Amino acid sequence: MTTRTTTADTAAARATVYGYPRQGPNRELKKAIEGYWKGRVDGDALRATAAELRRSAWQELAASGIDEVPTGDFSYYDHVLDTTVMVGAVPERHRAAVAADALDGYFAMARGTEDVAPLEMTKWFDTNYHYLVPELGPDTVFTTDSTKQVAELREALALGLDTRPVLVGPVTYLLLSKPAPGVADDFDPLTLLDRLLPVYAEVLSDLRASGAAWVQLDEPALVQDRTPAELNSAARAYRDLGSLADRPKLLVASYFDRLGEALPVLAKAPVDGLALDFTGSAAANLEELAAVGGLSGKRLVAGVVNGRNIWVNDLEWSLATLGTLLGLADRVDVATSCSLLHVPLDASVERDIEPQIRRWLAFARQKTAEVATLTKGLTRGTGVIGAELAANRAALNSRATSPITHDPAVRARAAAVTEHDGRRSQPYAERTAAQRALLNLPLLPTTTIGSFPQTGELRAARADLRAGRIDTAGYEDRIRNEIHEVVSFQEKAGIDVLVHGEPERNDMVQYFAEQLGGYLATQHGWVQSYGTRYVRPPVLAGDISRPEPMTVRWTTYAQSLSGRPVKGMLTGPVTMLAWSFVRDDQPLGDTARQVALALRDEVDDLEANGTSVIQVDEPALRETLPLRATDHAAYLDWATEAFRLTTSGVRPDTQIHTHMCYAEFGDIVQAIDDLDADVISLEAARSHMQVAHELAAHGYPREAGPGVYDIHSPRVPSVDEATTLLRTGLEAIPAERLWVNPDCGLKTRGWAETRASLEHLVAAARIVRAELGTTAP
Repeated sequence: MTTRTTTADTAAARATVYGYPRQGPNRELKKAIEGYWKGRVDGDALRATAAELRRSAWQELAASGIDEVPTGDFSYYDHVLDTTVMVGAVPERHRAAVAADALDGYFAMARGTEDVAPLEMTKWFDTNYHYLVPELGPDTVFTTDSTKQVAELREALALGLDTRPVLVGPVTYLLLSKPAPGVADDFDPLTLLDRLLPVYAEVLSDLRASGAAWVQLDEPALVQDRTPAELNSAARAYRDLGSLADRPKLLVASYFDRLGEALPVLAKAPVDGLALDFTGSAAANLEELAAVGGLSGKRLVAGVVNGRNIWVNDLEWSLATLGTLLGLADRVDVATSCSLLHVPLDASVERDIEPQIRRWLAFARQKTAEVATLTKGLTRGTGVIGAELAANRAALNSRATSPITHDPAVRARAAAVTEHDGRRSQPYAERTAAQRALLNLPLLPTTTIGSFPQTGELRAARADLRAGRIDTAGYEDRIRNEIHEVVSFQEKAGIDVLVHGEPERNDMVQYFAEQLGGYLATQHGWVQSYGTRYVRPPVLAGDISRPEPMTVRWTTYAQSLSGRPVKGMLTGPVTMLAWSFVRDDQPLGDTARQVALALRDEVDDLEANGTSVIQVDEPALRETLPLRATDHAAYLDWATEAFRLTTSGVRPDTQIHTHMCYAEFGDIVQAIDDLDADVISLEAARSHMQVAHELAAHGYPREAGPGVYDIHSPRVPSVDEATTLLRTGLEAIPAERLWVNPDCGLKTRGWAETRASLEHLVAAARIVRAELGTTAP
């Protein structure tokens, strides 16, 4: 392979990234924020912790060879919420709190208070990161507040760093917004673009005055299918911003997929550069960039290191891609494909992973080193990175030939699957009669989604077990005691279908991954999911198998404590992929089938041990939907097949539940129907039962539980509030098919609020049952 090595363009090549993990090496930010919420940390201490984390991250990036560090990507909770503050789009119900104390008001928008509901939360494109949805209406007045953006820029410049502020772009901000409460559902936030652009102009002017040479405007919404009107809005936005006299140079960034029809729009815009993703499906950007004639007179930031996954980069492939791109722009810089927010910080600290396998992994620190290496190779030639290229080839070869990645027995079983294996033995109409006869549940049955509060005592018990301060028998005694308490509470509260509370589980994906062959678990691989909620996504490294039962013992124990049905709780195959770092060396559908077969064994064992209700959660089904409509059908085919393959081996009278949360479900209702689950529970409290009406419009024929309790807020919903939501649900779903439940699991909540909220939920169900003429308990 040869690359150009001495032209002016290559000499100008620089290394950069779009963003970096926010939490700190030991999740210092999480601890400081939660301490602030509990009153143990004051505002000044929280701000000091945040400033130190920013300083450390920027200096680490610079030391690793990143020439231009990003600012503005740091957030106390969410970067879209930060944008809402920047443009003054604070909802009316939060303005008093923001005016009284900016930090408390910010967290009130994120989490709500006892009196005021938070902003709605949903997934950031097809990732597991959650953003706070802006609420806009025809009366929205935007005002400029660039305090955060300017302050962080000045902090970085004071350290002597070359920096580039990063903002959510105006078009993406509006496309991610929704009509505010009380505003007509058909209101289009994009109609506010002409009001919003002057605010962005003022922010750009403020940043330029504070020393910004470049500003990055992120427009990932443009990689989705967009109407001509939306593309015209993007053209107008960047015509106006690019024509400003008082502005820094503008770099418009996209990521997660190809730009497609938006690429010529941005290529023609009077901006100074584009940042494009060239990994995975976004590799098509290279061909599309050539088709529009390249970026004459513009800077291209080339995302050739995958910022969403954790496998080592193929350096030779990236260098070849960069070499091709050199002829398509005046200047080519090297970057990750997106912000490194989506990966853990450092693979080198994972001492429990076999060193040979650890060589396959690249977390944020390793990815910045890859970017720096590629920049050096692009600028000075491959000879100066010969050792790095040799080590990279060895790591790639080790992974390709490892027995971990190829298990003949697993592959043979997956190849033998037939269509019959993914179908229940009887249609829903016959199954539901058998299930109702067996379970004997009241109208509007109540249940929860699965997890109960993970108390400090539970976390301490796990830590004690790891440290050897207690033995396995002592740990399991604590788990039994917790299950007993959870079951006892549910019976006293009057809940109809119980759960065991999942006290033994650290995370709904990690718990299973640690027991399945082919997965790797990390000790320090924390990734932000939302706010202060961090998860450790496992690594799906090889072919998947289930050596032994994973949940049967605890579910069976819980069932022995009660005469009411206790749900078996599993995480579904699509979510096991979506919330893991998946292998990139085979099609996702093949991996999903392997996971489904392993879970099918668990479902069959639960049923054989007396579990009559089994819930297989798929909250990531919508989240993993490809961003382009042309890719939807193929994905939904294998995704729904994987769920049915997991659940279809049971008897007709075994009731299969599934659960989904925090995504927009309207465009996958047919796929939800195709799952053929007997009962589905969905997030609905913040969206005021929108999903219930979407199910009704589709003619969804089975049972559903749209949530009446928003568990991502510390608020305790009143009985009246839950009753009102339940009545709204009944407008869309007949009473004989409507369940009553929270939006999601209760793991992150405290016991006091959980008890009160569930008691209110049960009370609401009883009130509405009485209104319907039934007095069933």
